[in-house]
This record gives sequence, structure tokens and C-alpha cells, in this order.
Amino acid sequence: MKKRFYMQGILYFLLIAGIFIVVLPMVYMLSTSLKPNGALYEFPPKFLPTFKQITLENYNYIIRQSKFYINFLNSVLVSSVTVLLVAIIASALGFVIARFEFPGKSFLFAFIMLTMIIPGMTLIVPQYELAVKMNTINKLLGLIPFYTAWVIPYSTFMIKGFVVNIPRELDEAIYMDGGSIITVFAKVILPLARAGIASVSIFNFLTAWEEFPWANTVINDDRIRTLPIAISGFFGQHQFTQWGYVFALSALSLIPVLLIFIFFQRFFVAGLTTGSVKG
Repeated sequence: MKKRFYMQGILYFLLIAGIFIVVLPMVYMLSTSLKPNGALYEFPPKFLPTFKQITLENYNYIIRQSKFYINFLNSVLVSSVTVLLVAIIASALGFVIARFEFPGKSFLFAFIMLTMIIPGMTLIVPQYELAVKMNTINKLLGLIPFYTAWVIPYSTFMIKGFVVNIPRELDEAIYMDGGSIITVFAKVILPLARAGIASVSIFNFLTAWEEFPWANTVINDDRIRTLPIAISGFFGQHQFTQWGYVFALSALSLIPVLLIFIFFQRFFVAGLTTGSVKG
């Protein structure tokens, strides 16, 4: 009994410690964004601002910058189009792999799985050469094909797990009524696999929303930069980095992410608990 009590105590301690480690950087970001820039260098340093120090000066500065809205809309456009394309392509691939037998099926699925374990940074040179040939350098929409290609393997793998769990009898009922494969896909697979599609779409949105190295490599024009590049632009912009501006912009960039998690939380949970049960 005592051993079980001690084990539970250790488990709760580890959980609390893990939550503390995860939440601490965000708390520090928010607290710093509410301080005057000069207060960051005070000694001794203070983790949280005093009541008199709290100010919205950093947020006012960011909001007054017209390029903030441009960068924000650029990120929204790239992330949204990426999510939409991947949802369509990965759903179709997952449907085909889960429902049909064809030559090379095992090789195709193995190849998709293999691409999931390749670090993205190892491909940055061939991807850059491909971007040059596709004439997508320094073009906002040029980010979308690459972001889409990055997340299709994971999305296909997850959605396939949902499709496998859908009874084949539903497909057969559509076929008996004269329906086609497209009808099955549109009226059976997409509605019943929507939890899986929504859950992977959250991850895909985060991938496109947060991505920095590739966008920073191929985009040089301030007008078509995304938010992560805009945030990096504050480093060394003045004589020293204005961390208040950096953290204020970072906090504002979290708003769409938080809204997505709030509104699609039930799909996210369903995707984690159901998608990989079978298949």
C-alpha cells in the first residue's frame, strides 16, 4: 500500500514538473511582453513584472506596424491553403491504400512511411534547387507545395487508420445503389473520417504556421514574409534586441493557434485516441 502511495506521489510530482517546464517559457514570454523594454535588463532580474511596470506599450507598437498585418495575413494564407490541399490529397491517398489492392501498394505505403523519418533539414539543398527550377523563390505561394509535401506522409498514415475502421459494408451499399468510387469517398469516407482529418489538419496548420528555416531561405521580400520571419527581424534591429517587441509579437502569433485548439479540441482528442487503433 505504501509502495503504491509512493509511486503515485512520484507520478504526480513528475506530471507537475512536466507541466511547470512546459508552461514556464510561455509565462515568461507573456510577463516580458508586459514590461517596458528597459525593465528586462534590471538587476536583480524579476520573473514577473510589478503592478506599476505592467504596460501595453509593446503590443501598441506591434499593432501600429502595418507590416504586422501583412505578415499575419501571409501566414494565414499559406497555412490555410496548405491545410486544405493536404486534407484532400491525404484523404484520397488514405482511402485508396485502405480500401484497394493494386500492384506496388506495399511499396507505396512503405515509401510513405520512410519519408516520415527523414529529417527535413537534410533535404534543404535539393529542395532549394527544385524551388529554383519551379521559379518559386521569393514567392509566397511557393511555400505551399513544399509545406504540403512535408506533411502528406504523416497525414496519409493517420487518415488511413480512420478509413480502415470504417465498415466496408457502407461502401458496398453505395456501389449497389449505382454509386461510384467518388461517391463513396465523398459521402462515406470524408464524413466518417472527419475527426481524423480535423486532427491532422491541426498539426498541419501548426507546421505551416511555425515554419521558419525554409521560409527564411527562399523569401527575402518584407511584403511576403510570414510571421516567424517577422519575429526574427526584431533581433538586432536596434542597438540591442527589443525583447518586449519580440515577445509581444510572439504572443499575438499564438492567438490563431489557441483558437484552433479551442474550437477543434474534440476532433483533436478523437484523432489521438482513435486514428491509430487499427491499420
